[in-house]
Amino acid sequence: MISGKLQKAINSQIQAEMYSANLYLAMSGYCMSKGLKGFANWLRVQYQEETMHALKFVDYILARGGELALKAIEEPPTSFGSPVEVFEKILAHEEHVTRLINQLHEVAVGEKDVAAQIFLQWFVTEQVEEEASASEVLEQLKLVGEKEAGLFYLDKELASRVYQPPAANA
Repeated sequence: MISGKLQKAINSQIQAEMYSANLYLAMSGYCMSKGLKGFANWLRVQYQEETMHALKFVDYILARGGELALKAIEEPPTSFGSPVEVFEKILAHEEHVTRLINQLHEVAVGEKDVAAQIFLQWFVTEQVEEEASASEVLEQLKLVGEKEAGLFYLDKELASRVYQPPAANA
């Protein structure tokens, strides 16, 4: 059985993951409207990943006999600036989510919930990957600078990203 404190924290994390999904979907639409289909694709994959993260939390809370309490999700912005600004916002957001996951892990430790700690390790590792991925694209954008040919190439590169759901036991 899951503790009330951990259940509340996981329900809040579900809300945060769904906000992330909506944020990335909004960013995807924004990039599409700017003619950056590859960037839009990269962000659509992020949307799928964040939705899956929320569902992993939903499944976990229910498997532990907890009560799912979905909360309202804040509306994301609709304008994000240049591609560099978009990825600066993505990196800052992923750093924020990392802090949330770390806080959630601290709750699990405080509640002496070893099963939750093990479950959350997947998200700790995932956040390292999320930050690295966003940082990599941001650094490439900074290298490209104002060169349209470089931006075009990077857009084509990002168009090749495909959503890969995690293994069933992950």
